[in-house]
Amino acid sequence: MDAIHDMLRANPLPPRFAVGDELARCIEACLECAAVCTACANACLNEQGVTALRDCIRTDLDCADVCAATAAVLTRARDADAALRALLEACATSCARCAEECEQHAGHHEHCRICAEACRRCRRACEDLLGVLSA
Repeated sequence: MDAIHDMLRANPLPPRFAVGDELARCIEACLECAAVCTACANACLNEQGVTALRDCIRTDLDCADVCAATAAVLTRARDADAALRALLEACATSCARCAEECEQHAGHHEHCRICAEACRRCRRACEDLLGVLSA
């Protein structure tokens, strides 16, 4: 988070909203979740009985895309407008759905357990940032 936090502070035209460390934490959580979800989908493809993991793979990849887009938009954000809030809500929802799906397979697949945890962390980070933006 240090590099992200430092970069946000170094921008000569920072966001018009003051959020402290929550913005950097949310960007970091989104980037981590995107990578973990992509890796989980890949690991699912390498499992025996991959057919039973189709929904998990699709949910992982959808969540990875939403998280990556959210991180990119947050990195460039200037205003805490309705679109930014909607994106954070969508990311939290996508992460909750992915965590729920991966949790169904966590007893058999360690990568799904790890993914569910990353998704829950990202969801919390999005919700924390939303809370600060709404205050």
